Amino acid sequence: MMQTEMPSNLIVIPCLNEAAHIGALVHELRPAAERLGARIIVADGGSTDGTRAIVKEIARKDPKVILLNNEKRLQSAAINLAIARYGDGAEYFIRIDAHGGYPPDYCDRLIEEALATGADSVVVSMLTSGSGTVQNAVAAAQNSKLGTGGSKHRHLSAGEWVDHGHHALMRISAFKAVGGYDETFSHNEDAELDYRLRKAGYRIWMSGKTQMIYYPRSSLAGLYFQYLGYGRGRAKNVLKHRMIPKVRQMVPLLVFPVVLLSAFFFVHWLAVMPILVWASVCLGYGVWMAISQRNPDSALAGISAMVMHFGWSVGFWLQLLGPRSQSRRAA
Repeated sequence: MMQTEMPSNLIVIPCLNEAAHIGALVHELRPAAERLGARIIVADGGSTDGTRAIVKEIARKDPKVILLNNEKRLQSAAINLAIARYGDGAEYFIRIDAHGGYPPDYCDRLIEEALATGADSVVVSMLTSGSGTVQNAVAAAQNSKLGTGGSKHRHLSAGEWVDHGHHALMRISAFKAVGGYDETFSHNEDAELDYRLRKAGYRIWMSGKTQMIYYPRSSLAGLYFQYLGYGRGRAKNVLKHRMIPKVRQMVPLLVFPVVLLSAFFFVHWLAVMPILVWASVCLGYGVWMAISQRNPDSALAGISAMVMHFGWSVGFWLQLLGPRSQSRRAA
């Protein structure tokens, strides 16, 4: 029925070296693409692990699947390119992360809510799930207020209008009207675009009918560099739009200065008190989670949260106080 009610849609998958996941993901999306009259655009950033060959083989059998070469490699550039090439005549595009988990009716529910609410963008809750001790600990941290400060899209929603969420569906005309993603952003491009959408009068709806599963980094080093990028992206957003960070973002901003302050313990012992308080809160929260959830892996959630806080804070301050040339170009 939906296929007769609306023009064609796009399902866009930015990817890079996802040979282990891309084949199964595309096959899972093909029934939804058929129901919704959608093409599946796999925008590959130069994979060297066989991803491209897998997609080419699927595309050979199914003309609705298209492999697109994303020379700029960034996810933001992948979406922009897909919309520029294939967006004409389509109503909505659905953004899919190559390393995520989705219910079979994910795309259908997004379209239904867009039609029911008239929203220009439908965002979803992003629940984190892991396997193994480190990944489970990271998942526990990212699903908690300690790790994410109570961000709305990190928890299930009953359906509500929001300022920001994990990007899932967007009206192509709205996306084009505000200029698409800013390709100078390697991280936080979704929040930056949401700011411009709201400023232009477009509305964002948080889905109450579907959500995605995110599989986090499986090492603390990978987690640190991920949040370093997130911190840089948030700082670029602040600089570009002259925004004031939210309270939940201001608290982790203090972590890097607190760590630097502790280096002056030889001047006065009080210099180490802030870092001891922060560490005690994080580690204690992890122990409480492990006991309340009866999950020993959650005891390490406090350490994961500390890595997230520190990486985010370092990234933010490096971007804020470093050379501004990129920020001026982005503006």
